Formats: sequence, structure tokens, C-alpha cells
Amino acid sequence: MRLTDLLSPERVGIKRTSANDDFDKETAIGLLATMLGEHDGVTTTEIERVLLEREALQSTGIGEGVAIPHGALPQLTEQVAALLIVPAGVEFQAIDDAPVSILFGVIGPKRATGEHLKTLARVSRLLRSKDFRTRLINAESSSKAFELISAEEAEKKGGV
Repeated sequence: MRLTDLLSPERVGIKRTSANDDFDKETAIGLLATMLGEHDGVTTTEIERVLLEREALQSTGIGEGVAIPHGALPQLTEQVAALLIVPAGVEFQAIDDAPVSILFGVIGPKRATGEHLKTLARVSRLLRSKDFRTRLINAESSSKAFELISAEEAEKKGGV
């Protein structure tokens, strides 16, 4: 499975902020939850709650400007992903204390732990390259960001 199977161009967004915007970690996760959308009777409010609960355990900011907020709910039947790019960065209490510019959210069924972990590993591998992260952050539109991910996965021969 490729990440673009879990994403869609509609679930990729770019949030351009300025220094005086009140855009923080909780706001970013709320926007990510909205982008993930309602599925299988699960509301965006429930998705946001699960993402924030996971975040309260330990930041999903893995360093180098990347966070992978994720969670699981029993009523979901499939995994869904969303990508939020914040070029100016958002404070996220990441492992390296650097602001996060790429938030890759994943939500899925509680019973599919193995697939969920594989997806998180795919995201991590995809975003390992500094050059690729820079191209994503500089994408001029959401559709261009989605195309970048699609091309990167195709280059990796069938997914990362």
C-alpha cells in the first residue's frame, strides 16, 4: 500500500501563517482532524480528541520539522491520512525542540495495529530526505504537494 492510497489531494493543505497569527499545536491538530474528516460515523471532534490524547502522552514531533500525529478508533474500518504543511512552522515540543512544518496525520481502526505501524514507518521513510522535505514545504499548492508525494513513491518502486 502506498501513502497516496490513504491520502487524497483534498486531504493535503498548506497553512500560511505570519508571526502574529495565533496558530499553535492544538489548532494545528484541530485542522488536521478536520482534514481527516468524518468516517464510519466518527466525527472530526472524536478524531481531534484521539489525536490530542495521543499527543498528551508524548509529542509526535519526530524531529527535523516533522510530526506524525496518529491514533486509532474501534469503529473505523480503514486508515486515512492527511498532510498539513505549515511553512512558517508551529511549536510542537518535538524531540529536537525545532518547530514543525510538516504534519502527517494518520487515523485508523484499533484492531489494525500492524498496518498502522507500517503506515507510520512509511511516513517516516518518505520524510527522511531533507531535500524532499524542503520541496514539500516549498510546494506552491496542495495539489503540487500531493503530486510530489506521488512521484516520490513511484520513484521508490511501489511505495516507501
